[in-house]
Amino acid sequence: MKIFTETDRIIMRELIVDDVADLFEMDSDPEVHKYLGGNTRTSLEESERDFEYIQGQYKENGIGRWAVIEKSSGDFLGWSGLKLEKELRPEFEYYDLGYRLKKRHWGKGYATEAAIATLKYGFEKMELLEINACAHIDNIGSNKILGKIGMRFIEQFYYQDILCNWYGLKRDGYVDHR
Repeated sequence: MKIFTETDRIIMRELIVDDVADLFEMDSDPEVHKYLGGNTRTSLEESERDFEYIQGQYKENGIGRWAVIEKSSGDFLGWSGLKLEKELRPEFEYYDLGYRLKKRHWGKGYATEAAIATLKYGFEKMELLEINACAHIDNIGSNKILGKIGMRFIEQFYYQDILCNWYGLKRDGYVDHR
């Protein structure tokens, strides 16, 4: 199992098959998917397919979403990381910063911490020139995090009839938050 990065409180490692049940627990929660089109998972098999998709990203692109693990307890908090995105904005490919946590871990700073670590990895280890992200316009928490970590609002766009805020950050505008 590969560890990509860590902070004082979390380890960010590749997702492994043992994480599928945690993925299902997280993604079957309607609150978690409130701003993601309401596509909650209704079976473990759906989470297994999600896991296989992420494994495919690792193989095809050398990057994908990572498990976020709390160091003190070993608990699976959720995922974060970069994804080479080709579908959300089909007019171009970009590296998408994303994060998703189980609801009981919201409001503790883990998403911000994981997002900062992901930016650092993308700019310093992968030497990316730009990283982008999007959030549903009504998702106050995610929009706040993206601003807090230094991402710049660029525009709004529609994805499947959902109005989203589009953010970007260029490497020359990156500030190490540590």
